[in-house]
Amino acid sequence: MVIATQIKERLASTDYGIVLTINDFGIDSRYKAALVKSLNRKVVSGELQKLSKGKYYKPKKTLFGFIGPSSFEILKDLLEKNGKIVGYITGTSAFASMGLTTQISSAIMIGMNRYRRTTTRGGLKISFLLQPNTITKENIPLLRILDAIKLIRQIPATLPDESVVILSNIISSLPQKQIQLLCQLSEQYTPYVRALLGAILEYNNQSTCGLKMTLNGVTTYNLPISESVLPNKRNWNIL
Repeated sequence: MVIATQIKERLASTDYGIVLTINDFGIDSRYKAALVKSLNRKVVSGELQKLSKGKYYKPKKTLFGFIGPSSFEILKDLLEKNGKIVGYITGTSAFASMGLTTQISSAIMIGMNRYRRTTTRGGLKISFLLQPNTITKENIPLLRILDAIKLIRQIPATLPDESVVILSNIISSLPQKQIQLLCQLSEQYTPYVRALLGAILEYNNQSTCGLKMTLNGVTTYNLPISESVLPNKRNWNIL
């Protein structure tokens, strides 16, 4: 009865579409099995919908069917934990907001500090990009720039040359303090990312912040970028 009461009270105070985990019900872990059984009964009755293992939400019924949780609700435990940022949205959806592609994808990519396998939630395919830098609210836009450089061959419906032009415009608008942080963050990325970043900065007559010193002088990088877009690319061993 205690479990049933706590579930009832929690659901009464929770809006439609808000994702709840079993930890949100404030029930002792000893009774976890009983809690899960009670929640699953509510799924069968239609009072709750199951998003994924251990995650539930109250569906809102409309004339057009049930409305599920927002993308943020589906992903929130992957982006924040105990008030701390642990992940950020990157990949196609982020690149679209940067003007790098017009393609809309139902797949989501999340940058995190640890490896996770691709998963599916609420119809969303979620993949993960390992991010070795500490993730903060302030540096997420810079991490997305570096991710776009790293994934420049994979940005949908946009040629690498087109991406370089757009990224060059974005980077050229950054203040020097942000440029310095961008270079610092790039040191945790693969060398070709630093080489391409350095070439873009040099082309824009911006400080390259010693990026060339972080690269092996005899290593070359085969990137599908033309000299018409980046005439100085060979200065950075980009072929």
